[in-house]
Amino acid sequence: MRLRVGYELVYECPQSTPMLLMLNTHFSRARDMLVPDLINTQPRVSLRQYQDSFGNLCTRLTAPPGVMTLSARGVFEVPPNHELPGSNDYQHPIEELPDECMMFLLGSRYCETDLLSATAWRLFGHTQLGRRRVQAICDFVHNHVRFDYNCARPTKTAWQTWQDGAGVCRDYAHLAVALCRAMNIPARYCTGYISDVGLPPPYAPMDFCAWFEAFLGNNWETFDPRNNAPRTGRILMARGRDAADVAISNTFGSSLLSRFTVVCEPDG
Repeated sequence: MRLRVGYELVYECPQSTPMLLMLNTHFSRARDMLVPDLINTQPRVSLRQYQDSFGNLCTRLTAPPGVMTLSARGVFEVPPNHELPGSNDYQHPIEELPDECMMFLLGSRYCETDLLSATAWRLFGHTQLGRRRVQAICDFVHNHVRFDYNCARPTKTAWQTWQDGAGVCRDYAHLAVALCRAMNIPARYCTGYISDVGLPPPYAPMDFCAWFEAFLGNNWETFDPRNNAPRTGRILMARGRDAADVAISNTFGSSLLSRFTVVCEPDG
């Protein structure tokens, strides 16, 4: 199945403003790319790209004073069926974990493992190791958190989501990531596109989405506590310790995001 993805973001800057963007799909999806999701700017400015320590493609530019529009459209080949869980659900003891997994056991800006450790062990210490434990965490987060755009804020953490019981997809992911790490399961935050293919209407306005990956059986496996069900057409843009590592844009100066649209739909 061919899936068309993309966005249009409009920024208003009162002066020349350096920007750091994370708006391209991840290198790991390159083999599925039919039309590359190249960043277009209006007005045209010079772009410089690099790969960060998590393998994310980052773009640097300087927005001129006034209105700056960023857009992209890409087409990807994706499986036409719902995603399937991995076949290996082995939970590694910490001493067996690869070195690169260790950072994903530690607390981070939005995932306070120290504040949630006792709660995690009380809730999930009795559950079976591996995939069943991760799924128990997802089930809990899915039922504990009420989806509500009005409860979203850029500084909200996993601990605050646990207390509030409401938030958006990034809050679901942060809470699940923090609980997994507290249970000694490496977990990393992911952001990208998720389609509504195969779901009944009505559809909510499309947005970038958040989920996470847990390290099980020598593989990073996908989990989605917000939707908590298999989906068709999930395309990774970036991954990191939490949302601080994968912000779609960082502006180094005053700016206003005045328009924001996202596309993720079948192509033809």
